[in-house]
Amino acid sequence: MARETDNIVLSDEHNSRGIELADRGWLDEAIKEFKKAIDLDPSSAHAHDNLATVYAEKKLFREALGEYLTALKLEPESPTAHYNLACFLSTHAAEMAVTEYREAIELDPEYPDAHLNLGLTYADQGRIEDAMRELQTAIELDPQDAFPRHELAALLMDEGDYRSAITQLKEVVRLEPENFEAHLDLGICYAQKGFYAEAERSYDKARALNAEDLLLNYNLAALYALWGRRPDALTYLQKAVAADRQKVQGWLATDTMFDSLKGDPEFEALF
Repeated sequence: MARETDNIVLSDEHNSRGIELADRGWLDEAIKEFKKAIDLDPSSAHAHDNLATVYAEKKLFREALGEYLTALKLEPESPTAHYNLACFLSTHAAEMAVTEYREAIELDPEYPDAHLNLGLTYADQGRIEDAMRELQTAIELDPQDAFPRHELAALLMDEGDYRSAITQLKEVVRLEPENFEAHLDLGICYAQKGFYAEAERSYDKARALNAEDLLLNYNLAALYALWGRRPDALTYLQKAVAADRQKVQGWLATDTMFDSLKGDPEFEALF
C-alpha cells in the first residue's frame, strides 16, 4: 500500500514537471515526463489528459485522441474529461481527417472515396484548389460516380467558373437523369452564361421532378426576368413568395437579376 502511495506521489511530481516543460515549449521533454507519470500510476487521468494535449500540439492526432479517450475511460463522470475531448475534436477533427485520408491514399493511391472525402474536407477548410484537385482525381478513378462531379461543379459555381461547371453537370445528369439538384444547378449555370433557352430546358426537367421547390421557382423567375419575359417571371416569383415570403425578400434585397422588374406595380404588390 505504501509503495502504491509512493508511486502516486512520484507520478504527480512527474506530471507537474511535464506541465512546466510544456509551458516552456519543451514538448518532447514534457512527453517523457507525462509517460513516466503514467508508468507510475496508469490510472492517472490528468496525466493522460496532459499527454494528449502535448500530442495534439505536436499534431500527433491519433496519439492525442487515444490519450483523451483513455482519460475519459478512467473518469467517465468527469466534466473536464468530456470538455477536453470536445475541445480537441472541435479544433482538430478536420485536420486529423486530412491526415488520415492522406494516409489512406498513400497506402492505396487509387482509392476514389478517400480522394473524394479529402476533397470535401479541403473544401470545408476553404482550400479550394486542393479540393478541386482531389475531386478531379476521384472522378478519374471512378468516372461513373456522379457525386464527386456534382461536388466539383458546386465548387466551380462558387468560383464563378460556370462554363466548367456546365461540363461536369451535363455528365451528372447523364449519369443520374432523376437528379433534381443537378438539373437545377445546370439551369443556374446556363442562365449565368446567358444561355436562356438551355437554362429553361434544364429547369423544365427539374420542374418535372419537383415543381414546388422554392429555389427552382425563384430561379425560374430570375431567368424570365433576365430574358425579358415579365409575365412568366411574375408567375414563378409569386409561387416562390407563396412558399417563403421572408426568404425571398431577403434574396431579392441583393439580387440584380430582378432589376428589370423593380418599380413594376405587380412586382411591388407581391411584397
